[in-house]
Amino acid sequence: MWHVFNIVWKLAVVSTMVGAGLRAFDITAQEVLAKIGMTPERVLELLQQGVEWALPNMILGSMIIVPIWCVIFILRPPRG
Repeated sequence: MWHVFNIVWKLAVVSTMVGAGLRAFDITAQEVLAKIGMTPERVLELLQQGVEWALPNMILGSMIIVPIWCVIFILRPPRG
C-alpha cells in the first residue's frame, strides 16, 4: 500500500514542478490542449465517458473476484 502512495506522491511532486516550469514560460493547459485539437470540455466529456464505462465493469468483476478472494483468504493456512 505504501508503494502505491509513494508512486502517487512522486507523480504529484513532479507534475507540480513541470507545471510550475511551464507556467514560467507562460504556457497554459488550454494552449497545450488547443495544439492537440482538444478543449477542456472535450477532455471532461471523455473522462466522464471513461468512468461511465469502467464503473459498471468494475462492479461486475468485483462480484466474481471478491467472493473468490474471501474464500481463498479463509482457507489459506496460517502463517508463522
